[in-house]
Amino acid sequence: EHGMVVSKAVVVATGVTSQGRREILGLDVGDSEDEVFWRAFLTGLKKRGLSGVQLVISDQHAGLVAAIGRAMQGSAHQRCRVHFIRNVLAHVAKGEGEMVAAVFRTIFAQPDLASMGKQWDKVRDELAARYPKIGALMDDAKAEVLAFAVFPREHWRKIWSTNPLERLNKEIKRRARVVGIFPNEAAVIRLVGAVLADTHDEWATDERRYLSEESMAKIGKSEQTDTVALTKG
Repeated sequence: EHGMVVSKAVVVATGVTSQGRREILGLDVGDSEDEVFWRAFLTGLKKRGLSGVQLVISDQHAGLVAAIGRAMQGSAHQRCRVHFIRNVLAHVAKGEGEMVAAVFRTIFAQPDLASMGKQWDKVRDELAARYPKIGALMDDAKAEVLAFAVFPREHWRKIWSTNPLERLNKEIKRRARVVGIFPNEAAVIRLVGAVLADTHDEWATDERRYLSEESMAKIGKSEQTDTVALTKG
């Protein structure tokens, strides 16, 4: 309708190449809860040449998770651990959040996947005894929150959450706030696309790789035959 203001999400995909460099993969505007939108977005990336994806890192939008399961078969799914901890803390009494978060973080202090799995179960039992809803939450999320742990340890901090995107998101929001209301989707894509083009060039010319050549070589050599994570869908 003429004059109607509607809220839509800007979605951005970034990736790391086999050489360890970050790239902007794609941009779109749509309904972030809609699986059809997400599936079209992911399928579009593949049609433009995206292949060999080993891990997809995201938060837990229902539509996105379902779309990953369908459009990115053969890739593991890493559920953002920061978002998951927030979900856990939503079931905790006020005043106990810091204690529960500290207990939860002991999982990620473990040296390998097997140890993390054991610590996860221990923390789950400990928290579920006080907050039963957390038990079911942790049972459902275990494989996806720990998916990062089959990759080289040097990568963990950069792949166990969506935090590396936050700086880019802040810059997009800062530039979009100046405009306020956009006349159409094309105008959004023009402005955000310019921000992303600058970022892409910055990453391409950065002397330091995002993930080192040595650590990326380990991925090629490793035999990843275990089930890393199962996505719903």
